[in-house]
Amino acid sequence: MTAAESPRARMNLGRLGIWTYQLNYQPTPRVREVVAELEELGFGALWIGEGVYREPLTNAGLLLSATERMVIATGIANIWARDPFTMTAAQLTLAEAYPHRFLLGLGVSHARLVEGVRGHEYRQPLAKMRTYLDAMDEAATAYRAVKPTTPPRVLAALGPRMLELSAERADGAHTYLVTPEHTAKARAQLGPAPWLIVEQAVVLETDAANARAIGRRHVSRYLDLPNYTNNFHRLGFTREDTTNRGSDRLVDGLVAWGDLEDVARRIDDHLATGANQVCVQVLDPDPHGLPLRQWRAISDFARSAPQ
Repeated sequence: MTAAESPRARMNLGRLGIWTYQLNYQPTPRVREVVAELEELGFGALWIGEGVYREPLTNAGLLLSATERMVIATGIANIWARDPFTMTAAQLTLAEAYPHRFLLGLGVSHARLVEGVRGHEYRQPLAKMRTYLDAMDEAATAYRAVKPTTPPRVLAALGPRMLELSAERADGAHTYLVTPEHTAKARAQLGPAPWLIVEQAVVLETDAANARAIGRRHVSRYLDLPNYTNNFHRLGFTREDTTNRGSDRLVDGLVAWGDLEDVARRIDDHLATGANQVCVQVLDPDPHGLPLRQWRAISDFARSAPQ
């Protein structure tokens, strides 16, 4: 397959996207209104997670039906939640109905969610992902409904082995809670062709104490998850940084806070070091709040800034 024929070439992600969980706290009619506005604001993609929220593939269909151009992506769909044929059938169904607008992000999730919430055994996640992708490829050949052009997929990846698998068996990687230094290392490992889609947490607040309080509330939720803490340590953060709800150094490294120019510099750092898209996760003072004001401000700034 030539570069022009690859699934990546047919999907227009854009350089700036939105990553959000806040829509889960809104009723569906309101969600449809909001995502239509996000599309009009010019964001190239909307990334939704799974966790213990709305079922992401069904939710993606709702969001796709409310928009016309924007890519809807799962960041991520948990591979322990569905068998490979079900995941493949859902991907192909959405990709056929909405050509070049659904991006399947797959991930191994975390033991706490896989074992505690779903009752599965969380073992050898890298090997599980590899065999799962094999089974998805087999499932695609058995699928009998109308098929789309082969749709792309990305893998949630932080460490070197999952990044390697993302380049070998997917169209790239989706990273989360990382620094621009991680983006540079990930790009070097992936090579030039695969997508590297980076989530960046953002707080539009110039008061350091207030900004760090919001950022720490977010970061601290991940400090008992080894997938994340191991990556923080690979990036040079210490054990002291990852205890007691996270140090200021850790929060500042993972959360871009300040005014629009401060946030834009962090986004630009990721783009300059190899990201294809930065999907911005705006953290509101109200964790269940809808950060429409901030999304609008970021969009206005992005459209007015030099390209």
